[in-house]
Parts: sequence; C-alpha cells; structure tokens
Amino acid sequence: MRVNYFGHSCFLLQIGENKILIDPFISPNELAKDININEIECNYILVSHGHSDHVADLINIAKRTDATIISSFELVQWASGQGAEKIHPMNLGGSWNFDFGTVKMTYAAHSNSLPNGSYGGPAAGFLLKTDGKTYYYSGDTALVSDMRLLGELYDIDYAFLCIGDNFTMGVDDAILAAKFINCKKIIGMHYDTFGYIKINEEQAKQKFEDAGLTLNLMKISNKTEDAIEI
Repeated sequence: MRVNYFGHSCFLLQIGENKILIDPFISPNELAKDININEIECNYILVSHGHSDHVADLINIAKRTDATIISSFELVQWASGQGAEKIHPMNLGGSWNFDFGTVKMTYAAHSNSLPNGSYGGPAAGFLLKTDGKTYYYSGDTALVSDMRLLGELYDIDYAFLCIGDNFTMGVDDAILAAKFINCKKIIGMHYDTFGYIKINEEQAKQKFEDAGLTLNLMKISNKTEDAIEI
C-alpha cells in the first residue's frame, strides 16, 4: 500500500489500481494549501464521522470522481441527499469485502453530527485488510479499553492514530492505544491543524521511541515521492 498525507486526518491510499481517500478535509486547511482537490482521483472515500474537519471536501470530490462513499448509514444518506450517487452504508462491528480488501467499522468514542446539524450516526474507525496486512484507522476517538480487543483479535501492521489532544487522544494516550492494539508502527494524525491541537513534534517522536514504538509524522503532499509504502 502506498500512502500520501493530505493533512489533518486525510490520507490517500493506493492499493493496486484502487485509490481510497479517507476523511477529506483539505481546502479549508491552510497546512494543505498546496494540494488542489480538483486533481485528487479516488475510487472510494472512507468517512469516519460527519464533523466539518472530516467532510469539508467530501461531496465535491465524490461528485467529480464518482467515488463510492463508505460510512455510517446516516452519513451516506446525507451525502446522497447532497448529490453523491455512489454510497455504501455501514455500522459499528460490520464488515464488507470490497475489491481492494475488507473493511470493518470499529468503535470511536467521539461526538458526531452532520454539517446541517443533524445526527450523523456513530463516530467510527476502520480496520482494513488487504494484501495480507491489516491496518487500523482510529478515527477521532478517546482512548478506550475496546482497543485491547482489537489487539487480541487482529495482527495490526500499521495504525493511524490521533495525537493532537483536546478533541481526541493526545500523545500519551496514543502510546497506550498503540500498546492496546499491539502495533509498533504508528502514523500520526489530527494534529497541528488548529491552535487547540498543535504539538511538539520532536517531543512526540521521542516519547514514542522511548516506549519502543515508531511515530511517523508524514509530509503533507500529493507528490509520489512524498508517499510512503506500508
């Protein structure tokens, strides 16, 4: 799998011929100002929940690319009402086999509402199984004991974890989460975008290293040379 980081909690995954975009919040993010959303191509869009810092560019990109939106029942129904034509509803604990791999929706301890203020269904994360590997995208979540169960049931190769604190886990809780899920390779997300979630990046990396873990803080870029293979 090849991964590009588009800032905040937004990633583009390339798995074979498929491109999967996650939580498209790009154009309002000053840190992602060099990324043109009209140049992003994807087949699928995974959405963890309905807050604006995760869906700001969702409808625009979904309409242009004809990508399938994968999210909670409530969120995809809202997206359909906004003109998105391809949707796949899910809910907590459910899984589905797509042509790029298997997606399972996991619990995230977080609030959730849609841009119109209505209920957005449960906030979620995702387990993705593809090419013999398992990846965990936590979504916006607090540290919860349920993560221990993920560590018991799955051999997670890489995890995308929130580290910005205030609205989600901070660095210390993310380290505990990594231990709960038994995953040593972590990609950080949901940090530095706003004043509330700015972090000391070097200190964060050192804390993870001291805990026997690796924290990758990716460069925000849509360039192939800035992508990583995981």
